[in-house]
Amino acid sequence: MNITADLKKTIEFNNNADHCVGTGRMDLALHKEYLDQLETVQKEIGFSYIRGHGLFSKYMGIYREMGFGDEPKKEEYCFTYLDMVMDSYLELNIKPLLELGFMPDDLASGDEAIFFWKGKTSPPKDYDKWTRLVQATLRHLIDRYGIDEIRTWPIEVWNEPNLPGFWKDANMEEYFKLYEYSSKCIKEVDERLRVGGPAICGVDDERWLRSFLDFVKEKKLPLDFVSRHHYTSYMPKRNGHYAYIDLHEPANAFGWLEKSRDIVDSYEEYKGMEIYITEFNTSYVPNAPVHDTVFNAAYVAHMLSRLGDKHASYSYWTFGDIFEEFGVPFTPFHGGFGLVANGNIKKPTFYTFAFYKKLKGECIFKNDNAVIVKAKDGSIRGLLWNPDYYNEKKNLESNIQIEGLDDGEYFVLERFVDDNHANPLKMWHEMGEPSYLDNTQKELLRKSAEPGMASSNVFSNGGKIALSYNLNPNELRYFEIKKIKRSSDDGYDYEAVLAQKCVPDENQA
Repeated sequence: MNITADLKKTIEFNNNADHCVGTGRMDLALHKEYLDQLETVQKEIGFSYIRGHGLFSKYMGIYREMGFGDEPKKEEYCFTYLDMVMDSYLELNIKPLLELGFMPDDLASGDEAIFFWKGKTSPPKDYDKWTRLVQATLRHLIDRYGIDEIRTWPIEVWNEPNLPGFWKDANMEEYFKLYEYSSKCIKEVDERLRVGGPAICGVDDERWLRSFLDFVKEKKLPLDFVSRHHYTSYMPKRNGHYAYIDLHEPANAFGWLEKSRDIVDSYEEYKGMEIYITEFNTSYVPNAPVHDTVFNAAYVAHMLSRLGDKHASYSYWTFGDIFEEFGVPFTPFHGGFGLVANGNIKKPTFYTFAFYKKLKGECIFKNDNAVIVKAKDGSIRGLLWNPDYYNEKKNLESNIQIEGLDDGEYFVLERFVDDNHANPLKMWHEMGEPSYLDNTQKELLRKSAEPGMASSNVFSNGGKIALSYNLNPNELRYFEIKKIKRSSDDGYDYEAVLAQKCVPDENQA
């Protein structure tokens, strides 16, 4: 691969990789390990928003209907845990993207439920009670955090209603009714609150999206953004606790998203409207070992290079492995969705996002294996990736020429992720795959999760610098080039430092 990047020629690159990230159900934020993992993510990546399930589910305790004896039952709202969770998020400099779901036990019209934690998935038995719940929650948040703050929190109506597991019978008309009641009641609280949907996944998604937009248009309902999900795996092959998956080729996966953009833009009313991918990953199950691998990191690097072309936000599902859809995981490396494994151990894909966080500025090169930008501080920053899509074990020779630089000396910093760097899965396997880590094992795995690092000096001649890298299969290689002005201390000679040696005693004066 030959790359020429000219500082005088910029190209379009919308890097929103740090806009939003997913989480397990909201009350898991009451766990210390959850907050430790989120703090680790926020320190190095710093997402702006977080989106997850369970706002109105049993364990957040917001809604209940109480009555004693023959007394009529009374609606009650309890925001104790909601305040704890929201306070924790804001302390870590991250805002919620509020998903309205699932149905409170006392408000559900049926017993349908999903996941280990039994999130109720039937419509409300009383839509007026549902709207009062939504409005009471929003008004409480406004009282606590202020209207200007809450106006910045997008609100999404439900999760994957086109799947019968998430919405009873995948009933389209009933979901549209939920959206109508929800969107109207949100705007009654404040016209500037932002609401969107339909939060569909890739099952019959084109029909659902067109029908949703037709309904919203006909009813003249509020719609501030369109949302959908994006996973790129075939059906899992199950073995014990685990699901092994094959992935779609990236070109096909991007094609599905382009169809959604085309559908939205085909409506005059919604042309150019923001599309939020409120969940994306490779596999859609939380026990797929691919999530823990360097292959996942390289595959996602390619995804991030293009998702911003059509989408205002794309939320990786999820930031951490405190997650219980299939139950409490048995081991630290169990194929969980997270960027961070339990034990607060960074996985390879963590660095995909950490590196993209640094790719802010004017893009001077982009293709299917690389992005290079000129940052605001004048440095040149690039990321290369070599996903081994077909398990061919091939290296990728990358020859890079940067043009348009000032002449002089430059410092080059490299950080890299591959089979032997930032790959704690490998060390865990070599440890014997222990299910329950002691403190020594945790510390070793955290150290093994750090990227490799190298540095060098290069000189620009005629405004050009050349770099060459031979990327291993599934390697990520981040580089940063910054001009320096060398200013050695009086008497300091680096070459003399390196030339020091032992001398036989008889040669001494």
